[in-house]
Amino acid sequence: MLAIAVTVASCSKLSNTDSPAAPSGPPAAGSKIVYTAIGASDAAGVGSSVVCVPFTDCPGGMGYVPVTVRTLTARSYTVTLRNLGIPTAVIGGDFAGLGAQYGRTILGNFIDNEMPFVLPDSTVTTVFAGVNDVITVVSALGQGAGGGNTQAFIDAQIRAFAADYSALISGIRAKAPSTRIVALNVPNVAGLPYFANSPLDQRQAQQRLSVGFTTTAVNVLTSQGVTVVDLMCDARSYLPSNYSADFHPNDAGYAYISSEVVNAITSSYPAPRGSCPQMSVVP
Repeated sequence: MLAIAVTVASCSKLSNTDSPAAPSGPPAAGSKIVYTAIGASDAAGVGSSVVCVPFTDCPGGMGYVPVTVRTLTARSYTVTLRNLGIPTAVIGGDFAGLGAQYGRTILGNFIDNEMPFVLPDSTVTTVFAGVNDVITVVSALGQGAGGGNTQAFIDAQIRAFAADYSALISGIRAKAPSTRIVALNVPNVAGLPYFANSPLDQRQAQQRLSVGFTTTAVNVLTSQGVTVVDLMCDARSYLPSNYSADFHPNDAGYAYISSEVVNAITSSYPAPRGSCPQMSVVP
């Protein structure tokens, strides 16, 4: 965990109807890209060989954000970066509150502590949310949250995540109307190597949350002009060789993610799959 000071800014949640239209098409070859990255420890490159201090450009970092910047620069784009990633962050204050209630350290959330600082002239904004939220909900379940109706509690968290994601996208577009948004969906946390030996009920909850977050909150954004990187259905998301000692990617894992982000930024990118074997790795 990285200890950082988090600047807190409050903002009202906006509905999808308030969102400006998304820009059309990828940036022209060799053009200027103003890139804002919204994320958690992934944006800082935790698990890689060079971890970045939050809110810095960190040109030598090995997380997917600095690797993406270096790749775009090598392709003759001129890139200005604002990396807003906060390790431990979750999507909204409701998930941060749930974590605090059950003793998890959460240093910020995307809606209140990152979205207000999106660069207004951003041409590209990436969002990677969900893994910390899955872990937060499952930790709460392990301490008695949900009472006797685990599935109802999980489904309520899926609805909350979808509402937060909608507010986040609307807020980004209000801050930067011309930005191209690239959202990374949530891999099946139950399928990550680090959790392979976890109890079955924990992995079942992880899977229900991960699939629910991906299908209900993220994949549906393609109809709103958001480009979605399909980590859920990509077999590379589950290769042990792509991970550090825990659930964070290593250099190879971040390089894989960056390659997809670069493709999503610079080309016409395919829509995520509606179903795949990775959605049901746990019986």
